[in-house]
Amino acid sequence: MFPLLKTRPKARKPAPPETRTLDVAGRLMPLTIKHHEQATRITLRIEPGGRALKMTVPKGLAPREVNAFLDRHQGWLLTKLAKFSTDGGLRDGGRILLRGVSHRIEHSGSLRGLTEVVLAENGPVLRVSGMPEHMGRRVAAFLKKEARTDLEKLAAMHAATIRAQIRSISMKDTRSRWGSCSSEGNLSFSWRIVMAPPAVIDYLAAHEVAHLKEMNHGPHFWALCRKLCPGMEEAKAWLKRHGSQLHAIDFD
Repeated sequence: MFPLLKTRPKARKPAPPETRTLDVAGRLMPLTIKHHEQATRITLRIEPGGRALKMTVPKGLAPREVNAFLDRHQGWLLTKLAKFSTDGGLRDGGRILLRGVSHRIEHSGSLRGLTEVVLAENGPVLRVSGMPEHMGRRVAAFLKKEARTDLEKLAAMHAATIRAQIRSISMKDTRSRWGSCSSEGNLSFSWRIVMAPPAVIDYLAAHEVAHLKEMNHGPHFWALCRKLCPGMEEAKAWLKRHGSQLHAIDFD
């Protein structure tokens, strides 16, 4: 007779995250709740751009405890979300940042024509043509074009300094990171960075180009990044303070 073979019990798949909508003083926020076996406490964080919430709770925690936690932190959420604006002023007479400078948005009154910057007595103006309801998308297209112009120039300059080869550069609208670099030499940037001051745009270009030599965030990488961009610390601090506000603007 053959001996009985013991079979290993199948590993249980983790339960899918719970999703719901949380009302924060009239602002409806998507909320994802993940039950984690190793979690010992409840954590709640705001996703980049202030568009959603993510919560991690110990496995098996009663729903009433989750709800009580959310109730206790309504004030905290309201304070933190106050700095995020989904409007972004993308309308005639509104304002948008370009290279750290506030520009007044003005509809040209024409259905055709370029989106362009003009100088007026009261400061720079971003003149936008087309249908008024498409203004957000036309502003976004303009920012993408300007971002590509800046980042291609800056990336090429920094790559020449360290004798590195860039294979391609692409513009994306990522929320989790400002840029990336692949082992093949493909650089990717969030075009929203063009709303930041020039020194911050330069830092982002230097950061990703430095990865062409150092595919890590170790001491050698940061030394190279600082060599390319001496104002690195100030730029990082600016992104930490204001980056989420740039992500929060809704161009759709």
